[in-house]
Amino acid sequence: MLRTIQEALLQDAACLTETLAITPSSARIEIQCLLRQVLNVTRAWLLAHSEYCPNETELTRYRELLQRRLRGEPVAYLLGEREFFGLNFKVTPATLIPRPETELLVELVLPSISQQGLCRVLDLGTGSGAIALALAHARPDVEVLGCDSSTMALMVAQANAQQLAIANVVFKHSEWFAAFTAQKFNIIVSNPPYIAAGDPHLAQGDLRFEPRSALVSGSDGLHDIRYIVAHAPDYLESGGWLFLEHGYDQATQVRELMQQAGFDAVFSACDLAGIERVSCGRIG
Repeated sequence: MLRTIQEALLQDAACLTETLAITPSSARIEIQCLLRQVLNVTRAWLLAHSEYCPNETELTRYRELLQRRLRGEPVAYLLGEREFFGLNFKVTPATLIPRPETELLVELVLPSISQQGLCRVLDLGTGSGAIALALAHARPDVEVLGCDSSTMALMVAQANAQQLAIANVVFKHSEWFAAFTAQKFNIIVSNPPYIAAGDPHLAQGDLRFEPRSALVSGSDGLHDIRYIVAHAPDYLESGGWLFLEHGYDQATQVRELMQQAGFDAVFSACDLAGIERVSCGRIG
């Protein structure tokens, strides 16, 4: 039975470490997050009140969250939010959980946005809207469109736009380019599904709870990337750029697909772990 915050951090963090095979430091952070959610307090308050004893209502809610986490449910879904590029985003099981490595996409796109004239950016498969909204927040002079085939995901994206008070982004229901006939963009960016259908990682960790349609892309994980690369030239202005996140072992194939589709200046960029995570190309 939980008696104090300090006991929860010691006992339940150890339980998480053993059950989920995560590091003790990660487990401690997760317990802090659950306690902050239940108590509606800051991390500083939590650390300063380690002897606080939750009341019965708080204890019941905490136990519910802890049991769900012990069953493997992602902390982001338990909390209903995740930080990305310095912004706090609402997330639900209808959307992928924004990940730190995806921030590389935003970091690469921003310097490519022209400082003069109108720039239109299309975010394909926007999900929670994290990429589109991060770009729109950083460059309020840019017109950003985000699309997704999931109406539930679009509801989350729109809620995030309202919560963050970002006005220069529009979300639209679309299966990739379907809703953008005859439209042209200066930049197209996407974190599409790129996991192979039989990949064992789908049965591990957070991926077990995330929407399969946003993860799996054919037998080799490249079905959607092939489609995007093949059709993107029709929707890019001359000199426009395509930026794609992909799997840890797909960079060579994605670069080849871009070159075959007529892109030049093709290159791949590494994330903080040194993995080629994003590939880019410019259409002439």
